[in-house]
Amino acid sequence: MLDPKNFHYVSADITAWIDKYLNQITSFPVKSQVRPGEILEKLPRQAPAQSESLDQIMKDLDEIILPGITHWQHPNFHGYFPANNSVESILAEFITAAIGAQCMIWDTSPAAAELEQRMMEWLREAMGLPSGMEGVIQDSASSASLAALLTAREVATGFSSNQDGISGKLRVYCSSEAHSSIEKAMGICGMGRNNLVKVGVDEQLRLLPGQLERLIIADLAADYIPCAVVATMGTTGTVSVDPLKEIAQVCEKYDLWLHVDGAFAGTALMLPEYRWMSEGMERVDSFVFNPHKWMFTNFDCSVFFVKNPQLLIRTFEILPEYLKTKTRGTVNDYRDWGVPLGRRFRALKLWFVMRSMGLTEIRETLRKHIRLNDLFANEMGRREEFELLLPPFLNFTCFRMKPDGNSDEATSNRLNEKLLEAINGRGHIFLTHTRISGLFALRIMFGQTYVEQVHVELALEEIFRVAELVR
Repeated sequence: MLDPKNFHYVSADITAWIDKYLNQITSFPVKSQVRPGEILEKLPRQAPAQSESLDQIMKDLDEIILPGITHWQHPNFHGYFPANNSVESILAEFITAAIGAQCMIWDTSPAAAELEQRMMEWLREAMGLPSGMEGVIQDSASSASLAALLTAREVATGFSSNQDGISGKLRVYCSSEAHSSIEKAMGICGMGRNNLVKVGVDEQLRLLPGQLERLIIADLAADYIPCAVVATMGTTGTVSVDPLKEIAQVCEKYDLWLHVDGAFAGTALMLPEYRWMSEGMERVDSFVFNPHKWMFTNFDCSVFFVKNPQLLIRTFEILPEYLKTKTRGTVNDYRDWGVPLGRRFRALKLWFVMRSMGLTEIRETLRKHIRLNDLFANEMGRREEFELLLPPFLNFTCFRMKPDGNSDEATSNRLNEKLLEAINGRGHIFLTHTRISGLFALRIMFGQTYVEQVHVELALEEIFRVAELVR
């Protein structure tokens, strides 16, 4: 076991490794090139009986582990949504790990609870959210959405379902483009996946409020109990934004909980010019977005705002003798604001990022990413052999190779699937895909913290080069 007295000496190799990794990350293929099982084969089947040197561990890190890493912090990583970090956030994670606090209640680390409260207030103001909303940090938007649906379930049943279970008659509504975590949450919270009602979308893939209301009316007539609606601010496939104001009006009319999943695109509310996405937010019951996606904060850090935290607390609180404190009721015990009892000190890295960068630099970086995406989309749109399937939005573009005149949809889809596979197989850039009305489409995002125009140009060059090879 290493001695803390020698920390300065033994940590030097680690900090040197991180420094090298951050500054030489572009030397690696973006996506890991290993085959399934290759890493496992290199790992001993049994744990070592005797201690091994840090030098040997670091050697194996380089030779065994690193080849199996897909480099999310690579400036040519353009897949999924970003999970970007920053030097500031990494440094804060050092300190968080060193402190090693379990921040379940105020008494177990007062600074953790109060810093979290203040960070939520900073973000609320910076994003133009309603002044009455209060926030808490969750591990992911999936957990936050689960917390929202559990609370909605309790409200709909008069806070009886935690005690007595539920009947299987509660209904939740979301668009057909909503994230899979909503369906997963329906199973976990006991309302059942079959009671998640998928609402149709318009040509821009936004939930149709009129159809939502018709489905609610039909469910009421069939003796179901409408419980909640999940609106999306930036769907996973295409970053479409549901019409929040109109959805809120429907929810208010039928007294339904309204949760907004802004996991990725919610960060754009930092920019006043994108506050149109949150019109109607004063009628929203809960809202989640992830600083660990597009706000330069290490995974995991998901911010969950609620209009009435007492409803959240009433849903989750349970008070065994060993957790009773004299401060209860006068402070925020965040273990009562979600599912887990144990909580990491996540607010520290958010504090480091917001103080080190400041709101001005955060906003400028977001706008830079949007400009880079516009540059990509404009160039892609000029190419006859490609088409944009949707207008570019924020830092996201959806595109595909145009099919030949005689190609059917299946043939065209295979061509684009082959293009994506070839691009990612080369390791220079990394993209992912979605389907729009059955069409296989490539999606690209420019959200990595340190991405620059040179990386946009490289992406265009790589896509065009590989397209010539697969045609």
